[in-house]
Amino acid sequence: MPTQPIPPTEKPVSQVWRPELTRLPRLSWTRRLFRRFIKALCRLLVLTCTRCEARGLENYPSEGAALVVINHLADADAVVALAALPDFPEVIGKIELRDILPLRWVTDPLGIIWVHRGRPDRRALSVALEALRQGRRVIVAPEGRESLTGALEQGTEGTTFLAFKSGAPIIPIALTGTERVYGSLKRLQRARVTLSVGKPFILARQDRGPDALAEGTRQIMETLARLLPVEYRGEYAYVGEVHQAEKYR
Repeated sequence: MPTQPIPPTEKPVSQVWRPELTRLPRLSWTRRLFRRFIKALCRLLVLTCTRCEARGLENYPSEGAALVVINHLADADAVVALAALPDFPEVIGKIELRDILPLRWVTDPLGIIWVHRGRPDRRALSVALEALRQGRRVIVAPEGRESLTGALEQGTEGTTFLAFKSGAPIIPIALTGTERVYGSLKRLQRARVTLSVGKPFILARQDRGPDALAEGTRQIMETLARLLPVEYRGEYAYVGEVHQAEKYR
């Protein structure tokens, strides 16, 4: 069961500003090939290092633009998601990751949409919107960081802006158990991990007044919460419906 320390009230703010690094990855044959290799590697890691159960994959559309939203528990989230999903969505990632040299050797050939968290990053939003206009999938963690509590934190509004502006369907994906992967490996055990895909939805059309982004963010986060067991719902524990993941058992 996740621990529940008290998190800081403010989300992180990027201390670097390098918008020139944010661009839409060109889908060259070399990049496509490298992405296939990374996806195969992720599947091998998940198979050998976890006991993973993927639910609701029939809800993942076979084509067309979509905004894929996930909860963020640990570094292993990306590995599990890339292993389970049938495609390779464009990933929105924090710019600080590029400063880690070993990661740069992977992220540069993969192609990541870099975002400067907590800052008005119009370039990142524009690049993500262009990806959606081209019919690509874009995956993002609307919490804006890895959870400090092991459960859902408050969502940020950038994801909602993308959903409103693009009109793309939102695909909610809920992860559990990824926060235990590394600890389990140290004990030579495989953590039980689940990935649950909910049904795509489009944010309801509404008056785009001052509260529209907040209301849209609430809808997105509550949908994620309904896919999760109650101990993972965190800030959205008031969502009392039976989580959709139970429908796939």
